Amino acid sequence: MTHRTPRSRRVLAATALGTGVLITGVATAAPATAVTPTVSCTSSKAALASKLKRDITAALANRKGTIAVGLYDRFTKTTCTLRASTAYDSASVVKVTVLATLLWDAQKTNRALTSTEKSLATKMITQSDNTSTSTLWRQLGMTKIKGFLAAAGMTQTKPGANGYWGLTQITVTDEQKLLKLITASNSVLTTASRNYISTLMGKVISSQRWGTPYGRPAGVTWHVKNGWLSRATHGWRVHSVGTFKGGGHDYMITVLTHGNSTMNYGITTIQGVAKVIHKDLAAS
Repeated sequence: MTHRTPRSRRVLAATALGTGVLITGVATAAPATAVTPTVSCTSSKAALASKLKRDITAALANRKGTIAVGLYDRFTKTTCTLRASTAYDSASVVKVTVLATLLWDAQKTNRALTSTEKSLATKMITQSDNTSTSTLWRQLGMTKIKGFLAAAGMTQTKPGANGYWGLTQITVTDEQKLLKLITASNSVLTTASRNYISTLMGKVISSQRWGTPYGRPAGVTWHVKNGWLSRATHGWRVHSVGTFKGGGHDYMITVLTHGNSTMNYGITTIQGVAKVIHKDLAAS
C-alpha cells in the first residue's frame, strides 16, 4: 500500500468507518467473480458440522466478492472457517480491539477508566464514532496496541500506520481469538473488562445492528460490532463480528468481506451467512 500519492492520501484520510458516509473521490471497484467457497467445519456433533458446511457454502455460492467466515460454539465444540488467514482492512471492527487495549492497559495499574475514557469508549462502540476512536488510538499509541495484540495472541493483526486505525489488517482467526477472550475467563482481560466490552457491544444503536445478529432465535443474547469502508481497490469492505448465547449455545461469528459493489450488498452477504448459522445451531 502506498501513502505517497495525493489520491492515496485522500483515500486514507477518508476512512470514515462506521459512519456509513460514502467516501467521495473513490472509484467503486467492480466485484470479483463469484467463486464457490470451501468451508471447513468440525463439531462434536458430526451431523451439525456437515449441515453447517453445506448451508454456509450454499449461502455464499452466488455472492460476489471475497468472503471470510469464522464460527465457534463452545457448547458443541463446533468450528467453521473460510479464508481464516486472509487479511482485510479492518474498518470499524478494530474498535473492539481499541477498547480491549484500553482496558488491558488500565488493568496493569488496577485503575478504573476516567469519565472521559468511558464517554469516548461508549461513543466508539455504540455509535461507531470515529473521532472518539482516533482520540483513544493516539492516547494508547502503537506500543500499547501491539502489546495487547501480543498478549492476546493476535499475531496476524497489523495495526494501521500513521494513525489510520481503519486500515489495520485483520483476519477471521484473530477476530475469533478476540471474541473468545471477551466471552470466557482468561489471563488477558479481567471479568470486569470483558463485561464492559460486552455491555457496550450490546448497546449498539439500532441502525448498526445488522450483520451477524441477523436471524438469531428469540432468547439468544447478542453483542455486535460492524465496520464498513469504500476504497479505490476491492470496493466496499463490510464486516461484522458478534457473540451470542442462549438456546444451549455460546457462540461467536466473524464475517469479513471486500469486493462488494455497495455497502448493502456486503450486508446482504453477511446476513445470509448469519441466518443459516443461527438456524442450524438452534436446530442442533
